[in-house]
Amino acid sequence: MALGRRKTVAAPPADEAVPPALKVAAAYSWRILVIVGVIAVLVFVIMQFRDIVVPFFVAVLLAALLVPFMNFLVRKGWPRWLAIVVAMVGTLAVITGLIVLVVLQVRAGYPDLQAQSLEAYDNLKAWLLASPLQLTDADISAYLGQAWEAIQRDSSALVSSIMSVGTTAGHVLAGFLLTLFATLFFLIDGKGVWRWIVGLFPRRSRPAVDGAGQAGWITLTTFVKVQIFVAAVDAIGIGAGAWILGLFFGGFPLVIPIAVAVFLGSFIPVVGALISGALAVFVALVYLGPIPAVIMLGIVLLVQQVEGHILQPLVMGTAVKVHPLAVVFAVAAGGFIAGIPGALFAVPVIAVLNVVVKYIAAGEWRTHPHPTVKDLLGDA
Repeated sequence: MALGRRKTVAAPPADEAVPPALKVAAAYSWRILVIVGVIAVLVFVIMQFRDIVVPFFVAVLLAALLVPFMNFLVRKGWPRWLAIVVAMVGTLAVITGLIVLVVLQVRAGYPDLQAQSLEAYDNLKAWLLASPLQLTDADISAYLGQAWEAIQRDSSALVSSIMSVGTTAGHVLAGFLLTLFATLFFLIDGKGVWRWIVGLFPRRSRPAVDGAGQAGWITLTTFVKVQIFVAAVDAIGIGAGAWILGLFFGGFPLVIPIAVAVFLGSFIPVVGALISGALAVFVALVYLGPIPAVIMLGIVLLVQQVEGHILQPLVMGTAVKVHPLAVVFAVAAGGFIAGIPGALFAVPVIAVLNVVVKYIAAGEWRTHPHPTVKDLLGDA
């Protein structure tokens, strides 16, 4: 009887038939999809509330700059309320002074700039008509019209992003007041705000969240201070180069507005100072001629080389700890998603996320619940 029976072998479960490599890939895949989905939803929500998020982010950057200054004054014996007032009023005074200075300089030099631009256009047109290219007035007008249409088309995104910062909600003043209000509260009770945020998480997660937040804050404050230093070097280098160039060619107009534009543009890493430096080249071309414009272009490129090969690797690399290639793509992605605000906030957001993820993933919150600058930047 036993010989007549066939021995049946049970088929292996379907899960065991899947190769281990495919199991690992599947496990990674669905987790990556969940992360990407959460990021997409977060970006969508931020875009919907951008008129609130942008002032909040600006306030965080200002607080990262002003809180260390306020704490310095408090350590020197100043009353806390007086340190807050000095930090806020001093910041407003500096920003207002720069705006007034630029406006006065531009108003004083605009008529001459307009006249010089028309003269430069007439000279260029005359040169083209007399050149071997055999162009006519109709050809020049057609080419200029096409160039102007291209500029308008390419600048539409820039204009829309600028407008979306302040006028979608109605007033630029609203965003300014939100920024001022948030910055003031960060200075008054920033630690209390952070304790409230940490309290929203489960009790077992609070040490990791608290330590990661402190690590991110250290990185952000270091980034802001270093970025101001880099922007100042760019502004002084290009501004001083324009002024020295003017000594040899009868004066260089609008040096101060150009330096301020370079300073502000440098807060958008990689491309900001280069684009604002193009303004100096244009002014040199209009006022002084082609040769000074070429020299001014060389000055701008030299300053950018010093920043890219010395300041960024040695100074900014220590503060941000993000590869320059990642910085370039972060700025590009931020600009594509949210225009100028996205390009401005891309690098600090990436830098903070980089430190926070590394801090939590390495379990450093167990051994370093209160990280310091030396813990984060000492091995750079």
